[in-house]
Amino acid sequence: MEIAMGAIGPLLPKLGELLAGQLTLEKQVRKGIESIVIELTLMHDALCKVAEVPANQLDKGVKIWAVKVKELSYQMEDIVDAFMVRVEDGVEPANPKNRVKKILKKVKRLFKNGKDLHRISDSLKEVVLQAKQLAELRQRYEQGMRDPTTSASVDPRLMALYTDVSELVGIEETRDELINMLTEGDDWLNHPLKTVSIVGFGGLGKTTLAKSAYVRIKGQFDCAAFIPVSKNPDKKKIFKNILYELDKKKYSHIRSEEWEEKHLIDEIIEFLNGKRYLIIIDDIWDKEVWKLIKCAFSKKSPGSRLITTTRIVSVSEACCSSRDDICKMKPLSDDVSRILFCKRVFYEKGCPQELVQVSKEILKKCGGIPLAIISIASLLANNHQIKTKGQWYTLLNSIGCGLTEDQCLEEMKKILLFSYYDLPSYLKPCLLYLSIFPEDHKIMRDRLIWRWISEGLVYSEKQGTSLYELGNRYFNELVNRSMIEPMGFDEEDKVEACRVHDMVLDLICSLSSEENFVTVLDVTGRKMTGSESKVRRLSIQDSKIDVDITRMEHMRSLTIFTSNVVGKVLDISNFQVLRVLDLEGCDVSDVGSVGNLLHLRYLGLRDTDVEDLPMEIGKLQFLRTLDLRRTKIEVLPSSVVQLRRLMCLYVNYNMKLPSGIGNLRSLEVLDDLGLSDMDLDFVKELGHLTNLRVLQLDCSGFDESLGKALEESISNIYKLDNIDVYVSRGLINCLSEDWVPPPQLRRLAFQSTQSWFKTLPSWINSSSLPLLSYLDITVFEVRPEDIQLLGMLPALCVLLITDYSVSQGEEIHVLSSCALFPCATKCSFLGIGAVPSMFPLGAARRLQDLRFSFPANLISCENFDLGMRHLPSLQQVSVELIKEGASHAEVDEAEAALRAAAEDHPNRPALHLW
Repeated sequence: MEIAMGAIGPLLPKLGELLAGQLTLEKQVRKGIESIVIELTLMHDALCKVAEVPANQLDKGVKIWAVKVKELSYQMEDIVDAFMVRVEDGVEPANPKNRVKKILKKVKRLFKNGKDLHRISDSLKEVVLQAKQLAELRQRYEQGMRDPTTSASVDPRLMALYTDVSELVGIEETRDELINMLTEGDDWLNHPLKTVSIVGFGGLGKTTLAKSAYVRIKGQFDCAAFIPVSKNPDKKKIFKNILYELDKKKYSHIRSEEWEEKHLIDEIIEFLNGKRYLIIIDDIWDKEVWKLIKCAFSKKSPGSRLITTTRIVSVSEACCSSRDDICKMKPLSDDVSRILFCKRVFYEKGCPQELVQVSKEILKKCGGIPLAIISIASLLANNHQIKTKGQWYTLLNSIGCGLTEDQCLEEMKKILLFSYYDLPSYLKPCLLYLSIFPEDHKIMRDRLIWRWISEGLVYSEKQGTSLYELGNRYFNELVNRSMIEPMGFDEEDKVEACRVHDMVLDLICSLSSEENFVTVLDVTGRKMTGSESKVRRLSIQDSKIDVDITRMEHMRSLTIFTSNVVGKVLDISNFQVLRVLDLEGCDVSDVGSVGNLLHLRYLGLRDTDVEDLPMEIGKLQFLRTLDLRRTKIEVLPSSVVQLRRLMCLYVNYNMKLPSGIGNLRSLEVLDDLGLSDMDLDFVKELGHLTNLRVLQLDCSGFDESLGKALEESISNIYKLDNIDVYVSRGLINCLSEDWVPPPQLRRLAFQSTQSWFKTLPSWINSSSLPLLSYLDITVFEVRPEDIQLLGMLPALCVLLITDYSVSQGEEIHVLSSCALFPCATKCSFLGIGAVPSMFPLGAARRLQDLRFSFPANLISCENFDLGMRHLPSLQQVSVELIKEGASHAEVDEAEAALRAAAEDHPNRPALHLW
């Protein structure tokens, strides 16, 4: 049902634009569109309710209605987009010489628009009639749409509460760590109330872990309670359950009595006052629910402990006062996974040799998730009869492909569906979209976000809203809810990529197939669903399959993951409404026909052998993302500057761009632009890109005049928040001392260690750069006051600063204020006199990663302090030990002192010497 919502969502703003435009629509057509907008809005609201109900609980009529709404929405969007393509004005010449030709062209275009208006009128009249019929269906079936909060189903997680302790495998170490968090210190019984939160992916065993710790230590408390919450909690019922669990005799009739929430909270506070209690609040989904629940727990009870469990990171953070009190669930190790699996399948016997390899591959797909291991093991040992080797491989090949429908895996699916149906309506299509990618594929964050935008899955009805920032928020929400696994972090600790766990992939492939949202052709032999189904999004993952293109005229997205399928089986020019064409990594060298795909929003050619773009590329007036990284293209055609809606342009640093780049006024990302051979006029044109957020430059061979022009251009780009500059070597002279940086700047990086500023630029200060969070800079000589200034940057999280002089930092810099580096998590001081003790107590309290240079001969200085204890968050220390001028004994003494300082720190940070 969420796919129907995903189809309506981007359509509504387009219809609004059509009505608000300057085009003269027939009166009857205009009224028809207005009525459609109203009806689609009502349909969207109704579908929001439907999407919260599991598909197996929906009436058949509601499902039929939702499918028809989806098809109607797609049909309408195709009509509107086709119309907008036809009436697109195009780009006028920069300096038209012939006024008469210009006027004649305009008249011809208006005449053409008149014909197009009649075409859209005829098409929309038919659609209006269909919408009216669907409106009648909506009214008929709306009463049959069940309230999601009242739908009854058995929560499969309840089994974890009654699991025999003897059945648990591999939980002991994690349980003991959790207990240590709760009872740390000899006098923990006198400490105030402490809350520990367990967070992790569905099926990792959070409830089982909490129950195991609860059983182990509840005897040390005056009273205890284990309270499940669930996704749609009845708050009064939760408070009544807490009272009942605390004293079953006193509150034996509480569940049947009518009490107000305040009365219940007051009763719990009164009961717990002065008692040492252990209470587990299991499975919290909402921060607001927790805010109310925690009101019931008295802080006047020393030694009391609360444990919460949740799948959502932000909820776990809301439960605890410190991140140190969050217990992040980890998958089981390979050894423990194998023990659990074999115990379930083979009981006390070992795994037969012929099944060793296939069992390893199955366990790899389970990814250490206990529920997945148990579910699949139960299937393989059904009725105490082990299946054949062939059956094992059949199951292996089906996991992650949406084909595993055995009853034994239904419990696993139910667990995941709890998380899926809790997603907001706008996130569900974004998650299902990930079924396009093969299993274990590393999905880069930016690639995914720009594709979401191009597909219309990220849209905003508010003018001026950044679609990329909105998409980035969607990505972070899916990570936060444990629906996708983060892969790799950049230097700012932002997630670079993600992958989809095989069990989640299995679920979303299944849902995607049911909705005809994505069609996947891969080694499992999956075929297109239903002979009448229209292919909307196609993912080709195997070069050996035959592709039937007869039902692809409505295809919006084509992604190819195998290197040699493009020219062999597909004629791209047939896909006239294609919005996304992603050929990244394919063995393709010619994309001449791409200029005819007038609806294209995303063109991904990264890591291909493409040598030229056709001049017709300028006709793609709706193109938003053009990725040409690591291609063989040397010169972009002049028509590229006609792409007025282009938001993201990825190029190679040695790729020559045409003049007129300033016409790309919608551009937000320009990466990686080489300026060494560009002329002055080109550099000046960059200043017209006023929507640019991200700019990556290679400034090799820059002279003073070009530097001045670049400075002026960057100063005009007020939205710029990310600048990366590469200068091959020598003094950096492209930004002068009196330069005023863009006020939104968050990242500034000068990436070559062979280039430097003479001194720290005066514009690097807290008033000019209030939002700067990342700075990478090399200075010929770093002065003590420079470190002070950098420490005053209020938002700085990552600082990488290098002293290019040969002084090797003999003088230790000592900071004067405890308020310096308030947000810093990573600092690297190379060639600078910097040691941990230079930070006064209270400064850099969030610093986790510290890198510095240390002259070994300083260790012999009297009263030298190398302490790290006053940096409470420190996790890693890397030291460049400078041995010049130091004796062997001093080097050994310095290394020993560094190790001792790391050992003396409560966190025992990892120490790296080089």
